[in-house]
Amino acid sequence: MDRSPEHNYFVVRPIYSKPTFEEDNETKARVPKTFRDKLQKSCTCSSKRALRVVKSMFPILDWLPNYRVKEWLSSDIISGISTGLVCTLQGLAFALLVSVPPRYGLYAAFFPILPYFILGTSRHISVGPFPVTSLMVGSVVLTMTPDSNFIKTINGTSGNGTAIIDTNARDAQRVLVAITMTYLIGFFQLGMGVLQIGFIVRYLSDPLVGGFTTAAAFQVFVSQVKIILAVPTGNYNGVLSIIYPIIDIFKNIQQTNIADLVAGLLTILIVMVVKEINTKYQHKIPVPIPIEVIVTIVATGISYGVNLKAKYNANIVQNIPRGFLPPQNPDVTLFSSIVSSSFSTAVVAYAVAVSVGKVYATKHDYAIDGNQELLTFGICNIFTGAFSGFIATTALSRTAVQESTGGKTQVAGIISAAIVMIVIFALGSLLEPLQKSVLAAIVIANLKGMFMQVLDVPRLWRQNKIDSIIWVFTCIGSIILGLDLGLLAGLVFELVTVVYRTQFPTCSALGNFPGTDIYKNIKDYKHVAEIPGIKIFKCNSPIYFANIDYFKDRLKAVVGVDAARVLKKRTKALRMIQNLIKKGRLRATKNGVVSTMGIDNEGFEMEKDLEEMEESGIPTTEVEIRVDWDSDLPVKVAVPKVSFHSLILDLSAASFLDVVSVKSLKLVIKEFQKIGVNVYIAGYDDEIAHKMEFCGFFDDAVKKDIMFISVHDAVLFIKIQTINGAIQDPIFEKISLMQDSKEPLTFTDDETEETYDNQRRAIHGLSS
Repeated sequence: MDRSPEHNYFVVRPIYSKPTFEEDNETKARVPKTFRDKLQKSCTCSSKRALRVVKSMFPILDWLPNYRVKEWLSSDIISGISTGLVCTLQGLAFALLVSVPPRYGLYAAFFPILPYFILGTSRHISVGPFPVTSLMVGSVVLTMTPDSNFIKTINGTSGNGTAIIDTNARDAQRVLVAITMTYLIGFFQLGMGVLQIGFIVRYLSDPLVGGFTTAAAFQVFVSQVKIILAVPTGNYNGVLSIIYPIIDIFKNIQQTNIADLVAGLLTILIVMVVKEINTKYQHKIPVPIPIEVIVTIVATGISYGVNLKAKYNANIVQNIPRGFLPPQNPDVTLFSSIVSSSFSTAVVAYAVAVSVGKVYATKHDYAIDGNQELLTFGICNIFTGAFSGFIATTALSRTAVQESTGGKTQVAGIISAAIVMIVIFALGSLLEPLQKSVLAAIVIANLKGMFMQVLDVPRLWRQNKIDSIIWVFTCIGSIILGLDLGLLAGLVFELVTVVYRTQFPTCSALGNFPGTDIYKNIKDYKHVAEIPGIKIFKCNSPIYFANIDYFKDRLKAVVGVDAARVLKKRTKALRMIQNLIKKGRLRATKNGVVSTMGIDNEGFEMEKDLEEMEESGIPTTEVEIRVDWDSDLPVKVAVPKVSFHSLILDLSAASFLDVVSVKSLKLVIKEFQKIGVNVYIAGYDDEIAHKMEFCGFFDDAVKKDIMFISVHDAVLFIKIQTINGAIQDPIFEKISLMQDSKEPLTFTDDETEETYDNQRRAIHGLSS
C-alpha cells in the first residue's frame, strides 16, 4: 500500500466521554413499537402489497412472464433431457437405499418437481431423491419392517414346512412406512415454514454437515456393497448397527454372485473414470458425457441378451409396472414411532437443498428465499408421499448436470420430469432386466465427492482446530450412533464448542503504536508498547454469566494485580500500623505523615497486639496518615505493588452483557477504585451502554463519565488529568484512624503464620 503523505489522514475532534458525546450529538429517545402498531402494520393491505405477497407465495408469477423464449428455451430443453435421464437412474438407484421396489424411485424423481416448478425460488436445483436422506428414511424402514416380521411357512408334500419371506407383504409395508415418513417430513417442513423458523438450519455449520454427509456416505457404501455382492445380511438398528452388516457380509462372502459382482465393479470403474474426464475437460466438452445412462443401457442389453437371471441367478429389477398409483394416505399410527427421525431428516433435507440452491444463486446473481424454500419442500414432500414417492430434496451431482448442460430456469426441471414420466408410462419395462448391482454401483460411484470431504480435515485443523474436531466428532458419532442420533450428537457438540469459545475467550493487554490512535496486543507487535501508568485490557467475546469469572481471572493475570487481594493486604498493614501508633512505637506527625523519629520499633508480634487493641476499648485520636505503598513498610506484610494508576476496559469486541456481568463489572470497578486505580470503559456499543444504565450500573461511585467512545479518547483524557494533577502517580493511600465507637475495618486473614522483621523501619511521609 502507498505510504505517501496524501494517504495520511488527520482528525480533529473533542475527547468524547459518554456524557459529552451525547450532549454534542443530541441523542434521540427510542420509542418501541407497540403490539398494536405491529399488528396494524401487518394487517394493512394495498394492491402493491397484495401483489408482492402473491408473487412471494407463487414465484412462478414473477419469473415466468419474463422468460426469454428465444434465448433460454433451447438450453432448458437440452438440460431437461440430460437431467431427466439422470433423475430416472438415480430414482431407481436411491429406491434401493429406502429398501422399497425400484418403481417407487421413479415416483420420487417425478412428483416433487411439479410443485417446485410453481413454488420454488431456485432456478437451477434438480428436485428429487438424495442418497443421504434416502438412507435416513431407509434405516427407519428397515428398523420397523425387518424381514423376520414377514416369514411364512409353506408345507411341503412330506409334511415338512419351509420358511420363506413374504416379499409382497414386506414391500407393501415398507412402502407404507416410507410414504408415511415422507408425509411427516413434509408436515414438519411446512410447519417450520409457516412459523418462519427456517433459521434452525443455520446451526448446521459446514464442518458439521461435512462430517455428517461423509458418515452417511460410508453407511450408503456399506448398504450398497451387499447389493453388489448379492449376499444376505440382517437388519440392524441402534448403536454400532453399521458394524453388524459388515460382519454378515464377510460371513456370507462365499455366497457372492459373480455376475452381479463383475457388473458392479465394472460400472463403478467406468462411471468414475468418465466422471473424472467430464470434470477435467468440462470447459472443452459442451455437454457432460451421460455415462450413467450409457452404462445402464449397455448393462440392460447385456443382461437381456445373455439372460443373466436364468443362467447366473443375477439379482435384477424384474418388475416396473406402467403408470401411476392412486393417492395413498399415511398411517398416522406410525407417527409416534418415527417423529424424531422424521424431524432430523426434514432438517437435513432442507439444509442440503438450501445450501445447493445458494451456491448456484450466488453464481448466477439472484436470490433465493429460504423460508419460501422451506414451505415449498414441505408441500413437495406431502405431494410426493401422497403418490407413493419418498423424501425429496436435491443432489449436488444432479443439479450440476442441470446447470452445466445450460439450464436457465425451472423449465429445465419440468422437462426432466417429462422424461421421467415417459419412462414411467412407456420405457419402464425395458429396464426390468437391469441388474440391481449396476444401480448400486451408480450410487457408490456418485459418493466420491462425499468421501473426498475427508481431505477437508487437515485444512480445517490448520485454520481452526475446533472446526476440525466438530467434523471428526460428527462423522464418528454418525457412524457409531446412526445418522439421526449422530446428527443430534454433532449439533449438541457444536453448540458446546460455541459456549466453550465464549466461556474462555481470548483476552489481552493492549499497547499503543507511538504517534497513532492504534492499539494492539502487546504480544503481537515489536513496536507496540504499554503506556506508563495505564493498563488496557480487551476481551474478545460477549460477557455474560458463563464467562464473567473467567473474565475476572484473565483481568488479574493480564494487568498483574488482584484488586481484592491488594485491598486486603493494605487493610491488614494499616491495622498493624495503627496498632504501632497506639502503642507508641510509631508516630503520626501533625501533617498526618507516619514518622519513626525517636521511636524504638522493635519486636513485632502484631497479630497478638492487634487483638489486644481491639478488645481493650482504648480510645484513639482520629488522625490522618498517608502511606507510600511503593516504599518499605514498618510491618512484615507482603503488600502487592500496583504500578499503574488507570485501567481501561476495552469492550469494543463485546456484543452484549447480561445482568450478572453488569453487576460483576461494577464490583470490579469499585475494587480497583478502593486501591486508587481509576477504571474507564472504552469502545462500548450503545446497546451495552443502555443495558448498563437499565441495570443500575451508574451511581455516585461509578459515573457515566468513565465511559469513552474509544480507547484513545480514554488515554488522552487520563494523560490530561495526570498533567493537571487530578490523577496521582505514584499512588498514595489516604486513611483515617477511626475511634473505637466506629465500625472497624473488615478483614480476613488467609495466612496462618507471618514472620516479622525486627529491624527499625519508617514510613516515608509524602504529601498528596
